[in-house]
Amino acid sequence: MTIVMYIVLPLAGIFLGWFIRWLYARFQLSSMEQRAERVTQDAIKEAEALKKELLVEAKDELLQERNQQEREFRERRNELQRLDRRLIQKEENLEKKSTDIERQQKSINDREGKLAEREETLRREEDHWRSELERIAGISAEEAKNLIIQSLQNEAKHDAQVIINKIEQEAQSTAEKKAREILVSTIQRLATDISSEITVTSVSLPNDEMKGRIIGREGRNIRTLETLTGVDIIIDDTPEAVVISCFDPVRKEVAKISLERLIADGRIHPARIEEVVQKVAKEINQTIQEEGERLLFDLGIHNISQEGIRALGRLHFRTSYGQNVLLHTREVAILAGMLAAQIGADRDIAKRAAVFHDIGKGIETNGDKNHIELGIELARKMGEDERVINAIASHHGDVEPTCLESILVQTADAISASRPGARRETLDNYIKRLENLERIAESFDGVEKSFAIQAGRELRIIVDNGKVNDNDAKELAKQIAQRIENELRYPGRIKVTIIRETRVIEYAR
Repeated sequence: MTIVMYIVLPLAGIFLGWFIRWLYARFQLSSMEQRAERVTQDAIKEAEALKKELLVEAKDELLQERNQQEREFRERRNELQRLDRRLIQKEENLEKKSTDIERQQKSINDREGKLAEREETLRREEDHWRSELERIAGISAEEAKNLIIQSLQNEAKHDAQVIINKIEQEAQSTAEKKAREILVSTIQRLATDISSEITVTSVSLPNDEMKGRIIGREGRNIRTLETLTGVDIIIDDTPEAVVISCFDPVRKEVAKISLERLIADGRIHPARIEEVVQKVAKEINQTIQEEGERLLFDLGIHNISQEGIRALGRLHFRTSYGQNVLLHTREVAILAGMLAAQIGADRDIAKRAAVFHDIGKGIETNGDKNHIELGIELARKMGEDERVINAIASHHGDVEPTCLESILVQTADAISASRPGARRETLDNYIKRLENLERIAESFDGVEKSFAIQAGRELRIIVDNGKVNDNDAKELAKQIAQRIENELRYPGRIKVTIIRETRVIEYAR
């Protein structure tokens, strides 16, 4: 009984608990369904209310949109009406303008007709008066036209010449002043000796008996001396002197020194002559080397090959119009360096180009090249700058200068060659140069007489007063100066002066 109770009572408790739970769940489910029903009803009511609000808002927006479109439509219609009225007004204005234009065109046509008639009348009157003027003046209209054109041309030339003269005077005044300052400053700073040498030299003898010893038995001594030195020894009636003639200054110097030593020694025979000549030639070669090195050292120029040094050293024995070429080269280098420093050019290139400008005169060659071509060839062989090569090629004006340094070398060369006492020329060349100056001047039309004065530094020209006026005189001076530059070679510059005057002569009887 107890066991049964223990079994039944728990089962009864479990069943009772489950039943109570089922009842509670049933009750809670029913409550939730009711709540859900209420929520659903509320949602439906809210949705319907929202729907009504949306419909109302949509109707309001639709109404507003319709009102807006109606306003825009009215505005557009008003704008179109306004444009239509303006278009109509413009058409009316165009019609009025067209009418005015037609009326004006008609008036213009009438005026053109009247002008054409008047022009024809004026033309007939012009022809009549032209004929009368031609008859009275005795010249045709074409001739009168040419006279007027010629008069206008002369006036234009006169005005142009006045302007040109003014510009030239201003430019020349400024340029000459600056150039004069630079050149004067440079020349004043240059202090070199002036030397003149000739290609024929004489050797003094202690007595006339020495001439026979120089000639030797059957002329052996003089032939040996001439053969070894390559000079001509002239023994004439000049007392106590013999003359040495040679175009090569180095050979002439070797022969002179050798002959002087032989005369001082007294032993003159072929073996002794050969010994002395060899010794003197060696000394001269050493002098050539030393002179070249001394020049480069004094000028501060380096990197010159031995061939270039020897070519420069040989210039010590060369002369040009009596001027020692080595001293001339030194002067040109100093002047070019000073000028370059004054105007801001490359001083080193200017000095180097000046040293090389006449180096071709010191090169020994059997060819037919001139000293410029030889100098260019040597400069290229030594790898010199192109500006140096151009200065060599252009220092006599054969080639156009391509750099400022080349122009400076030209200027320095002209200064060194034209300064007082630097060079001398033979009488024949001097007279010929003066004659050429006068010949060039007298070849121009209107020149009566010309005179070369101041040793050819000035050319004074007297012109015909009736053929050459003041303006023509200016142009004539330019043409003569240009022709002198093109045809003649001369140191420095030549002043061309035109003299035009009116002379009236009357005699009282």
